[in-house]
Amino acid sequence: MHDSESLLFNLVVCLATALIFGLLATRFRFSPIVGYLVAGIVCGPFTGGFVANPEMAEDLADIGVVLLMFGVGLKFNFHELLAVRKVAIPGAVVQSLVTMVAVTAASRFIGLGWLQGFIVGLAFSVASTAVLARMLTDHEQLTTKAGHLTMGWLVVEDIFTVIVLIILPMLALSPGETGGIFALVKELGWAAVKLTVLVLAVGILGMRLVPRLLGALSSSAEMFNLGVPVIALGIAWGSTEFFDVSLALGSFLGGVVAGQSRLMERVETTIGPLRDMFAALFFLSIGMLLNPVFVITHPVGLLFALAVVLLIKPLVALLLMRALRQPLHTAVVVAIGLAQIGEFSFILIRQASDLKLLPDDSGHLVVAAAIVSISLNPFLFANLPFIERQLLKIRWLNDPFKTGQSLQIPT
Repeated sequence: MHDSESLLFNLVVCLATALIFGLLATRFRFSPIVGYLVAGIVCGPFTGGFVANPEMAEDLADIGVVLLMFGVGLKFNFHELLAVRKVAIPGAVVQSLVTMVAVTAASRFIGLGWLQGFIVGLAFSVASTAVLARMLTDHEQLTTKAGHLTMGWLVVEDIFTVIVLIILPMLALSPGETGGIFALVKELGWAAVKLTVLVLAVGILGMRLVPRLLGALSSSAEMFNLGVPVIALGIAWGSTEFFDVSLALGSFLGGVVAGQSRLMERVETTIGPLRDMFAALFFLSIGMLLNPVFVITHPVGLLFALAVVLLIKPLVALLLMRALRQPLHTAVVVAIGLAQIGEFSFILIRQASDLKLLPDDSGHLVVAAAIVSISLNPFLFANLPFIERQLLKIRWLNDPFKTGQSLQIPT
């Protein structure tokens, strides 16, 4: 079979598998992401049968990362973040730190070093924007105070992850390669300079050029549909090629710039179908990392991962929200919304694995925890009123943090 035929065959099989399992997931009221991850397991090297070309899957996954992060950047709203900053910023900081400390402290028991524990801990601390937005929309919470606060919380977590993505390549350098602590500081300083120049270039030039370019293309639907992915992929490639930042960061900045255009909604409509297709391939490529045998033979590691994602994260968020005088309903929505992990976690683990900062088997437990947590999230939201009623019975959770507001529990 020729290379072109092999590429086409792999693409058709992968997309068809993603479609089948995506449909099954939605049929049983799971997120489609769960179906895509399972499709990756089926197409992966650990389950026998058809094995997708890993190099092809990785290349297509890179496009998925670009379009996913471009979409996140499009929806990045500084005004919404500023409106909830007094709660979202301290809440996200403390919750992320507690999660990272818990995983780092237990890193020795699960076979990881301190730095590896820190990276995995950060991966566990970040929830999926795609899953959260879907859950908030389905349960009519997206436009509420709780929805705005939860999305703002996630934006802060995403900013942490972006910063770590910048630092990771420097952490991968050995002492010999860095030339000592002073050389490492010099490298960090130079990276900060390049990042600053990139942000200024994107902020000053991009804010002027991209909206004008989109406006010029808007008269032709065909040219506009072609121009949007060119802008997304072009900014991501240029950021990586000339400023040595990750594809994720470059495409995120490109999305932020495009989001300032008056045509933002049209851009999102245009990029949506492409993003959905390549995002499916991205999650499929992540599912290929999961070895079910490894997960079965390491039950303690999986239980610990699920405890962090499903218990520690939401409990910390719940207590923080009540300590910050937020109503119980808002606190519960935020806590449940954060009880899962997704795309940013995968991007972080994938880049750390590529840089040899994590062992090859580190992705197994993260992917397994993601599948379980994303699968459970719709059921947690569906039982939101019941969870609130049970929490109202806990006096110590309610009495010390009275907000003076009535708690409206939906029926």
